[in-house]
Amino acid sequence: MASTSSPRAAVSDEELGRLLALMKDSDSVEVKVTVPESDHRSAVDSLGLDPLAAQIRQIYFFDTPELALNKSGVVARARRVQGKGDDSVVKLRPVVPADLPEDLRRSAGFFVEVDAMPGGFVCSASMRGTPGMKPIPRPTRTRKMEGGRFVRRAATAASFVCFGGG
Repeated sequence: MASTSSPRAAVSDEELGRLLALMKDSDSVEVKVTVPESDHRSAVDSLGLDPLAAQIRQIYFFDTPELALNKSGVVARARRVQGKGDDSVVKLRPVVPADLPEDLRRSAGFFVEVDAMPGGFVCSASMRGTPGMKPIPRPTRTRKMEGGRFVRRAATAASFVCFGGG
């Protein structure tokens, strides 16, 4: 069977220098990829994953109907993770780690990460917290979004059920 792959975008020396500088001052780096549905099985096999051992995550993103937070570089998220405690995160992107105040960098729950994906990278600053004991409300409406995924909406919250993802 012939192998097919997408051409890889070349990274310029300038972009590589910017990425390495961001990584030097970041707490972590996440490499994000999208695997086409037709390749899910081979990707799972290649990585030695067991789909039955997957961890279920339910993630809510909060924004206005006009996506005002997203347009301003803010991501607000609440997450439930099977077998772990719940958490909430507010992210600001893009940021330059070296420009962040040192007292903020030392704050509990604060971290800086670089997300690298095909076609680019972005550095974000995040503050993580633990929500109270009150459960996150269940979404009330469901609509289909691109890629065939279903998204449930409750006012301005979207809920995604991810298997083995974050």
